[in-house]
Amino acid sequence: MTQRIAVLLSGRGSNFQSLLNASAAGLLGGNIDLVISNRPGAGGLNIAHDAGIETALIDHQNYPTREAFDRDLAGVLDSRSPDLVVLAGFMRILTADFVERFAGRLLNIHPSLLPLYAGLNTHQRALDNGDTHAGATVHYVTGELDGGPPVLQARVPIEPGDDARTLAARVLAVEHQIYPVAVNWHMTGRLTLIDGTLRKDDVALPATGHLWEEPL
Repeated sequence: MTQRIAVLLSGRGSNFQSLLNASAAGLLGGNIDLVISNRPGAGGLNIAHDAGIETALIDHQNYPTREAFDRDLAGVLDSRSPDLVVLAGFMRILTADFVERFAGRLLNIHPSLLPLYAGLNTHQRALDNGDTHAGATVHYVTGELDGGPPVLQARVPIEPGDDARTLAARVLAVEHQIYPVAVNWHMTGRLTLIDGTLRKDDVALPATGHLWEEPL
């Protein structure tokens, strides 16, 4: 039976597009069969519609509390029983109950070299700190913001004259490369989390995840 992936997004859907491309090439280890957005007019919904993928809009502005929104979001996901839920630019902090409900099958990508710069404004913070590299990290989601076990990490040199915009563009390019790889590892059973230690092919990963180098 083909494994199913649900994607949550809030914006234009560039990471979703990279996942969709990988799925079409048979490189994802499963099929994307549901895309949910919390924002009307999100470009990712148009991408999904054009690809014939079912979509749902759950506008967070219609909910009085974060908990109420997450309950409805979880209900829609449960109706499709996804094997993996992928956050692709989903600009919501999820409640502890939601995270617990989907523990072990909830992936996110964050635009920094975690554990550095959890939260927002990652590129400017790296520049302000005088870092030589920035990057992106795919990680499992836990109750700690951007604090779940890292799966895969890619480094991007910070060039002279970089600003937050130019750096963000280069980091986004590697996000598109590593996210499908990490999703494939999960979908094909190469990742296991035992007693807080994440293992790939039964080998413990470093605390920052596998360092990405082409090819994998």
